[in-house]
Amino acid sequence: MAGLFNRLLPSKRWTPSRYRALLRARGPRSTQFRTRGAILVGAILIGIVATLFAQAADWAAEVFSRFAARWHWVPLITTPLTFMGLVWLTRRYAPLARGSGIPQVIAAQANPNDATRTLISIRTVAAKAVLTIGAVLGGASVGREGPTVQLAAAVMGFTHRLVRVPLRGGVVIAGGAAGVAAAFNTPLAGLLFAIEELASAYEQRVTLLVLAAIVIAGMVAQSVQGDYIYFGAIGAHMPLLSALLVAPVAGIAGGMTGGLFSRILLAMAVSRTRVTGWTRAHPVAFAGVCGGVVAVLGVVTGLTWGTGYAPARAMIVGVDAPLWFGPAKLVATAATAIAGLPGGIFAPSLAVGAGVGNLLREVFPGEPASAIVILGMVAYFAGVVRAPLTAVIILSETTASRGLMLPMFATAFIADAASQWVCREKLYHGLSKTFAMTETARST
Repeated sequence: MAGLFNRLLPSKRWTPSRYRALLRARGPRSTQFRTRGAILVGAILIGIVATLFAQAADWAAEVFSRFAARWHWVPLITTPLTFMGLVWLTRRYAPLARGSGIPQVIAAQANPNDATRTLISIRTVAAKAVLTIGAVLGGASVGREGPTVQLAAAVMGFTHRLVRVPLRGGVVIAGGAAGVAAAFNTPLAGLLFAIEELASAYEQRVTLLVLAAIVIAGMVAQSVQGDYIYFGAIGAHMPLLSALLVAPVAGIAGGMTGGLFSRILLAMAVSRTRVTGWTRAHPVAFAGVCGGVVAVLGVVTGLTWGTGYAPARAMIVGVDAPLWFGPAKLVATAATAIAGLPGGIFAPSLAVGAGVGNLLREVFPGEPASAIVILGMVAYFAGVVRAPLTAVIILSETTASRGLMLPMFATAFIADAASQWVCREKLYHGLSKTFAMTETARST
């Protein structure tokens, strides 16, 4: 073999010392080899962890659904108490586990290796998972997708620490976005979320290996969970002339509503007023008030509990729903989010968006109901997250409505612009600053 190399490359003789140098640079003990192994193993583990977390969240939702159906009025007591208990536990034992999880991953990119001991540590995300399941058991309007992003980033950090290689910001992006891919069973949406939402915070360079990790995590989750479609194969479509009328209205209505939701959350998180001062001085009591709001809405409507998946799917397939569902679900989700307990807003936002689409059905009664509802979901989700490409791909993959892609793109970009009229700052990036300040305070 050495002779062959020597004949091909006479100017560079392959001596034993050169073989040893090559092994040090590219072999199993090299930093490059171990880094690639950590990313690929992390991607596989993310798919498994995300699947297990999804199953646990679904189990908790079923338990609460049976409880609320049997003891209709009892959640008026148990939900506020659950909110108070979860906020107390979060603040006492895992303060970095509060909220969605996506802002923590954005903040972690600034100093990823230190973040593996704080923002995306195993202890933090383990508490996050348990407390999120507790929130679902209590009837909170939370989703599992945001927490899955933080869980996934922590798994990637763990594999890097295990093989003793440095963690890069781009890999933190990959871990978080792989969580989105695995949570929704949508690998392509994970890729776009990495590029559009997470990576834009610090303009990190996303490499081919990082993108491959996102796809692998999504494929592993798909292999374990089965090749299912999140909302079912809807296959909605809309004539082009109709889309020219519907897309601007849906984009403006959904985008401004999503911007209003973001503005409320950011105001409660970062503003300094008499109201926010009281909430910070009495966080457990405030959580009880928020839990009371969620409980009253849930008991009165029977529809605003949890993620809102069932009502959203019913509206997508064309079932008539109350016109008040969207506003009621928005209030329940906002009350849950500002309470300070762990939990995401992805799935509840899709449910609110379905409610927005349900309202738009009254404006365009002659248009396909499924298509109108999906455009409302795209518009509201893009207005909240301010990631229009991600919104389109998530809805196209979770409903198999690829024939609606052009109207969805138009709606999403209009919604993104309309959201900025109400709230200039992107929600997750604004919330990430609170965690960045926490980390700065810890280091000093």
